[in-house]
Amino acid sequence: MSQVWKDYQEKNNDRFLNEMLDLLRIPSVSAKTEHKSDMLTCAEAVKKSLLEAGCDKAEIMATDGHPAVYGEKIIDPAKPTVLVYGHYDVQPPEPLELWTNPPFEPTIVDGKVFARGSADDKGQFYMHVKALEILTKTNSMTTNIKFLIEGEEEIGSPNLGKFVAANKELLKADVILISDSSMLSMENPSLDTGVRGLSYIQVEVTGANRDLHSGTYGGAVANPITILAQMIASCHDENNHITIPGFL
Repeated sequence: MSQVWKDYQEKNNDRFLNEMLDLLRIPSVSAKTEHKSDMLTCAEAVKKSLLEAGCDKAEIMATDGHPAVYGEKIIDPAKPTVLVYGHYDVQPPEPLELWTNPPFEPTIVDGKVFARGSADDKGQFYMHVKALEILTKTNSMTTNIKFLIEGEEEIGSPNLGKFVAANKELLKADVILISDSSMLSMENPSLDTGVRGLSYIQVEVTGANRDLHSGTYGGAVANPITILAQMIASCHDENNHITIPGFL
């Protein structure tokens, strides 16, 4: 780390922490309709943080669900561009009785921040926002940077695909930095070079409309549970390679 970066960080450490704690206090639970206004409040807070960190522009962009927040700092269109992805929504905090402290009242214990969203994903993307601030305030920018902070990751990002498809030019970048991953340990910072997505399918297997005696029908009429088990097992071969055509 450059000494000038470290000096700026240490000088502003208390402010950085307090700003993050304020962000964690917003109950941005995307799965519950009663938190719709909190989602908008959090989106506004993210936009504000991006502008204060040095983005040339930041805006809240509508989707068919909760809005996404976009920001950018372009120093030279000819230089490489990094796109930072993260999300400001969090999981529902229930069961509340299992929390030592209220989930939206951040608590610091042994140097660690405990609150809903502190590790998924407000803490992560906030780190990159503050990294941008350090770079802009110390005149250290060497690449362009864009941010896409969405509000529906915890419910499966149902509108992200459509949003990206509609904003390809806006989101165009040379590399994507996902601020929603993990590292090996506190002593070993880690860099993931790739992640896999998820694919959801629903399979319905229909069998007989009543119990069939195995002495009469056994072997002649397949048990739906057996067929479903065979279907699932056939997705991998004996070497655990995926057998679905076109699946990488």
